[in-house]
Amino acid sequence: MKKINLILIFFMIGFTLMSKPQLPEILSDGMVLQQKSTVKIWGKSDAGKTVSISTSWGVENKSAIADNNGNWLVMIETPEASFTPYSITISDGEEVVLNNILIGEVWLASGQSNMEMPLNGFWNNPIKDANDVILNAGQYPAIRFVTIEKAQSFEPLETAKGKWQVSNPENAPQFSATAFFFAETLHKALNVPVGIIVSAWGGSKVEAWTNREILNTYDDVDLDEETVNKLHPMSRPLLMYNGMIHPITNYKVNGFIWYQGETNIGAHEVYPDRLNNMVTLWRELWEDSDIPFYYAEIAPFEYGEGDWAAYLREAQFDAQKLIKNSGMISTNDLVEEYEKHNIHPRNKTDVGKRLAYMALNRNYNFSQVEAHGPEFASMEIIDNKAIISFDHAHNGFNRFDDIVGFEIAGEDGVFVPAKARVNHLKVEVYNENINKPTAVRYCYRNFMIGNLANTRNLPVVPFRSDRAVN
Repeated sequence: MKKINLILIFFMIGFTLMSKPQLPEILSDGMVLQQKSTVKIWGKSDAGKTVSISTSWGVENKSAIADNNGNWLVMIETPEASFTPYSITISDGEEVVLNNILIGEVWLASGQSNMEMPLNGFWNNPIKDANDVILNAGQYPAIRFVTIEKAQSFEPLETAKGKWQVSNPENAPQFSATAFFFAETLHKALNVPVGIIVSAWGGSKVEAWTNREILNTYDDVDLDEETVNKLHPMSRPLLMYNGMIHPITNYKVNGFIWYQGETNIGAHEVYPDRLNNMVTLWRELWEDSDIPFYYAEIAPFEYGEGDWAAYLREAQFDAQKLIKNSGMISTNDLVEEYEKHNIHPRNKTDVGKRLAYMALNRNYNFSQVEAHGPEFASMEIIDNKAIISFDHAHNGFNRFDDIVGFEIAGEDGVFVPAKARVNHLKVEVYNENINKPTAVRYCYRNFMIGNLANTRNLPVVPFRSDRAVN
């Protein structure tokens, strides 16, 4: 009897030790994989074990051997986009099966609170038409989201929490609103599944999403743990990168969308370089030096004295010159007057759509979809009027008169409200009391709403003609 009991004990011990392959949470049922690409499937097993992978779309017995730490990684090819649910079988002697997998387009959405802000809104901060959007979310079961759980670490983490969820009224309230409207627009235009990975933290600086090696080159950033821990969690450098970006870099994405900058107000002089450094790092980690990076201009908000937000928007615009295959969408027309003290404007619909328009135009061959609003090109003075020329206004503007948002300065350099009217493909700006205008600004304030746009309703990007004068 004792012999039988010992055999049973040893058998049970052996069964316990024979564990299934362990996968990161982001590899879950319901995920979307990037179409027509090589994707990574990775995890942990017992050291030395052979892990094999097969898929229902035809990949058979791709394998890898777990290293001394139990880590393994297998590269597999994906087919073209399809609404057919697929499965993946991972085996090291014991099987794990992932089901309901779609093949489509995958993007990463990151930044601070205006990217994090869910369809459900924040306290006293609603999302426009949220009820209808949530109610109808079930019309898009091929849109899938994974929201990375907030985590901070002084060292790069291997795993992050967050599983894929299907778009439906139950799940949608917690989806990033900006990212949802981006995904919805892509999905409708491309007629393929769309997967969005959301990794965002309200109030975070660009320095939060950058690694230690880069941050050590910034004179104003101290990475001493005691110093960092004294900061408000949202203001800490490095830690979000370690906890929320580094663990997911194995997951293949086709692009990045970004909505951030409010917390970097006052640091506009260094912002373009630091954003460029972050994007360069991310591209290295995702092993794609040309992966697109599209981002939203910070919205009008009354920050107080000074035009610090205007400088930051200008810095965001400048960053496009440093970051190849990047683009900024403007948001100065997407707020209401009553929102001047609300840093989370309710209109995320058009933010997401404009980011999608840029992706569709530049990455998906929708050349007839406009991606850019009018941008200041030049100014000349004729008969006491400033005549402004624009790029990206080849078909004119959305109005001739009743234009708001322009200011003009005379020889004293003091800016006053200006009248403006469209004359062919240019805009005449004037004030009857200014005889010798020297400079023009448009929506160049912390909070100033403009209404001039091109014929596709993409707004004029805020600018100052007197930039050199500062």
